[in-house]
Amino acid sequence: MLGLAVSPLLAVLAAVDLAIAATPVISAVGSKFFTSDGDQFYIKGIAYQLIPTDPLVDTDQCTRDAKQMQDLGANAIRVYHVDPTADHKGCMDAFADVGIYLFVDLDDFPTQIQPTTPSWNQSQFTAFSAVLDEFQKYPNTAGVFVGNEVLTTEFFHAGLIVCSADVPGLRPMLQNYLACGGNDAERAEFYSLNVYEWCGESSYEGSGYSELEQNATGYNIPIFVSETGCREPRPRLFGDQASILGEDMADTWSGTMVYEWIQETNDYGLISYGPMVDPKVSTEALDGYPRSGTPTTVSPDYGNLKSQWATLSPSGVKLSAYSASASISPPACPTSTEGGWIVNGNAPLPSLGQSLDSAATASSGTSTPTGSAPQASASATGGGTTAGNKEITGMVVGLLGVMLGFVTYL
Repeated sequence: MLGLAVSPLLAVLAAVDLAIAATPVISAVGSKFFTSDGDQFYIKGIAYQLIPTDPLVDTDQCTRDAKQMQDLGANAIRVYHVDPTADHKGCMDAFADVGIYLFVDLDDFPTQIQPTTPSWNQSQFTAFSAVLDEFQKYPNTAGVFVGNEVLTTEFFHAGLIVCSADVPGLRPMLQNYLACGGNDAERAEFYSLNVYEWCGESSYEGSGYSELEQNATGYNIPIFVSETGCREPRPRLFGDQASILGEDMADTWSGTMVYEWIQETNDYGLISYGPMVDPKVSTEALDGYPRSGTPTTVSPDYGNLKSQWATLSPSGVKLSAYSASASISPPACPTSTEGGWIVNGNAPLPSLGQSLDSAATASSGTSTPTGSAPQASASATGGGTTAGNKEITGMVVGLLGVMLGFVTYL
């Protein structure tokens, strides 16, 4: 059995000057998140990417949005891409003032991990480290993601890569692969899924959420839903929130994030910033959708989600009681099988510069990294908005994204 370990990077965050730490710091302990006050933390989050480059640089806009999110009942945001050289203090303080935490992706457009040509190189390492360096200093930074929607059947262990597509037969293997082994430094510190399976008037059993719960029972690190919210059929009811944050799953899962805040071409938005405009006249209005201003709620979707969250406040367990009673072990590492899961769970972490040898994979049935570069050490120490349909004919491509958190290369 393993003792309960606290995330080392979160421990760094816990050491932030207490003068700016009015918001309790979040730590991963065993299979749950806890605040520095000792309370279990459940995510009620929103995907937040107003502009492709970085939505956390306009303090006035962040302040307006934070207040609206407080009305909604949110306590977390996910931001996919940021500029690590920008000043984020105003926005981070604005969200902290209303108790909202940040989960941020480390990649940007040039450095995001590609599913068909996965790699882990110096450019990625440098870019990821820069984002980590910038956001570790804010006490309401809760976690980081290193990949989004990148699992294919050609899976390559690149140390940081985290992956998913709708490959149901690989779900348990991926989940266990990221959390297995006896070395804490080589395991994910949390795991999350993009899940678009509960659409319209569905149910815990009918949506497949009961299978998600079955696969996660006994898991040794925190697990949560990092995107959800089918847009078809209308209206969006968000019925899955009652299962994730209620008696069906709250003992195992640490919450959920709904896609997404701003209304744009893909039609998932919970708010808008006014009527559409001519993008040739207003250049900041991508595809004609304004990207700033006073948030106006999209009806009935915003109200439906607010009503769901208003009734869901799981208390969980106190850290003191959990630490005294819980004893968890990592799952067994999956083994490769020809035509299925192709990575041995005990494979060594690659060095910078390695890439996937597709020919060797095709012939042997297991992934083979090629090339090498000197190892680098991290310092002390994410495309724009997503367009297009995330569902397929009313049902959805489930488990579209899996993110490895707080991170294996430190």
